Amino acid sequence: MRKEYRFEKHGKLLWIMLLCFVGWGCNLILNGIVGMMNLPFYFDTVGTIFASAVGGALPGILVALLTNTVLGFGNPNSIYFGILNVLIAAVTAVYARSRFKKKLWAIISYVICLALIGGGVGAVMTWLFDGFSLNGSFGNVVRYFYERCGMDKFPAHVAASVAVDLADKAISALIALMAVICVPPKFRDNFRFTGWSQTPLYDEELAQVKNTKCQTASLGTKILLVLIVAFFVVAFVATGISLMLFRNFSREQHVQIAKGAAAYATQCIDAEKVEEYLERGEAAEGYSETKEILSEIRENAHDVEYMYVYKIMDDGCHVVFDLDTERLGGSRPGEVVAFEPAFYPYLDALKRGEPIEPVISNDSYGWLLTVYQPMYDAQGRCVCYVGADVAMENLAFYEEEFLIKMSSLFMGFFVLILAIGLWLSKYQLIYPINTMAYSASAFAYNSEEAREHNVEQIRKLKIHTGDELENLYHAFVKTTEDSMDYFAQMQHKTETISRLQSGLLMVLADLVENRDESTGNHIKKTAAYTRAIMEKARELGYYTQQLTDTFISDVEQSAPLHDIGKIQIPDAILNKCGKLTEEEFAVMKTHTTAGMKIIDQTIATLPEADYLTEARNMATYHHEKWNGKGYPFGLTGEEIPLSARVMAVADVFDALISKRCYKDAFPFEKAVQIIREDSGSHFDPKIVEAFLAAESKIKEISERYACDGDNPEPENTINTQNQE
Repeated sequence: MRKEYRFEKHGKLLWIMLLCFVGWGCNLILNGIVGMMNLPFYFDTVGTIFASAVGGALPGILVALLTNTVLGFGNPNSIYFGILNVLIAAVTAVYARSRFKKKLWAIISYVICLALIGGGVGAVMTWLFDGFSLNGSFGNVVRYFYERCGMDKFPAHVAASVAVDLADKAISALIALMAVICVPPKFRDNFRFTGWSQTPLYDEELAQVKNTKCQTASLGTKILLVLIVAFFVVAFVATGISLMLFRNFSREQHVQIAKGAAAYATQCIDAEKVEEYLERGEAAEGYSETKEILSEIRENAHDVEYMYVYKIMDDGCHVVFDLDTERLGGSRPGEVVAFEPAFYPYLDALKRGEPIEPVISNDSYGWLLTVYQPMYDAQGRCVCYVGADVAMENLAFYEEEFLIKMSSLFMGFFVLILAIGLWLSKYQLIYPINTMAYSASAFAYNSEEAREHNVEQIRKLKIHTGDELENLYHAFVKTTEDSMDYFAQMQHKTETISRLQSGLLMVLADLVENRDESTGNHIKKTAAYTRAIMEKARELGYYTQQLTDTFISDVEQSAPLHDIGKIQIPDAILNKCGKLTEEEFAVMKTHTTAGMKIIDQTIATLPEADYLTEARNMATYHHEKWNGKGYPFGLTGEEIPLSARVMAVADVFDALISKRCYKDAFPFEKAVQIIREDSGSHFDPKIVEAFLAAESKIKEISERYACDGDNPEPENTINTQNQE
């Protein structure tokens, strides 16, 4: 009996929701505790590990994403680290499926795997998002590797992250696994996230269903590939569009920042003093104060790296103000800066004092986004331009950071979608289909009970997916029932036809034998002898590849036809009581080839009657001898078909124990002795050995037919005397 459902679907769902809530709450509470204690740990995966170990991958992934989504309200970057928590859930589910193999090294490898995910991959993501930092409790660990161990910044950051995460995941796994152990075994199945749409399978049956062989890729593999390809296509397109929109937005935002900074700067500079500032520089009244104000404006303008004031003239840019930077000192007032090639298209407009569009250049000062804001005096004349440069490297960094965050976010949800897709396909499609295939492959047809069992096993599946697959299942059940009924009818008809064929063969053989006035039950006895000999030979291990049940049945069924060729022998020869002359014996010997031709004609008419092949062999070769001195072809050893070698022993033995006109019947023991003596000359030694081993069965057969009224009249002299 298969496992039965313990809970209805709604009840099962409530248990899963409870598991997810407990795991989610555990993550948030423990993370909050270590945060308040300022410890260099996270403990935000304890609930994830617990949910995955108890319920499977999908509940663990849900807990992981929900945890990082909530933590994202306090730290926006937390949501991007959800992929790490998701991977930890998936790895835990894999290890839990094997029950951690109940070995210490398996648990150690599990903790190391979690540390490499959380610490190794997490360290790279943290580095990309926040860079190198020595702040906080984690910064103290980084400082140890950086200052005391003499590592470079990045290796120190990674080493610290892995070390901290190794301890974090070891403690988290210990807490979670202890919680799993505390869950009573009878409740664990309640939390297992399954979705059977059929009668659940035993573990042995499930293993068989999972191991279903396919000519190419399995259905599960194809679904997995489709999900992966579809997701990555969608992710690629969505990320590409998002990146393009982000790039446009970021550039426009920085253009506005630069414009705002430049415009504000024009309000802080006295336009009437520009010429004085240009000529006297820092000696001019108010120059230093104005320069200080410009520095403050630049500092408050996010990502503005350079700020300067130029008077555009024919010979170049005449410096009014040029603020120093960490990388480059500013030019002195009055210096002339040559036009950069990127500004050549705008020179005429600049010389006329007209506004220009933002310019992206990659010249001597680097890769910059430049905004020029014209400054006018009281008469409305442009006296100079305030320039603000944004480093494009910063924008590229923001784009890379955005791409990484988008990718990590997509990957987290990709694993979730993949887990849901595989879960649905497994329980709604793959398991039902493979179960039907497995049940069909186990069909047995050899008895009415077996056929009824086939139908019952299919009914017990109770597939209820509610879609086309369920329709297929019901059609499969009906087809199975109809097929079993039809098979039963066909088997009955086949058995009837088989009995009819056997009866016709026996009638035909009797017609031939009845022309021989002294054969009695010869055809029945020889048929029974052949089965006894062949079964014993197989028991002794001889000719086992040939002596199948079908072969033995074919030989026994067709044995009565071994003398079918006698139908063409004249009665005068066939029923002659005295010894045959050489000429008469020559005619008598033709019954073998005559039998061959008769059965060949029959085979041409009934090609599907396989048993006739052995009938032909026995009719043609049953007078061949092991030493090659028989007829009609003088074959030797195993050149003689096996069925004919068996018939040779049965035929001669029956002739020996039967009374003939030229001799009395030999005693049973004497006949057996003659067969033994002719082993290796007339008969196949192995067949003789099987005959001797079946002696009791042979005697039983001979006595049974004697009691049934075996004809006591002698057989024609051909039967032993002349044929030998």
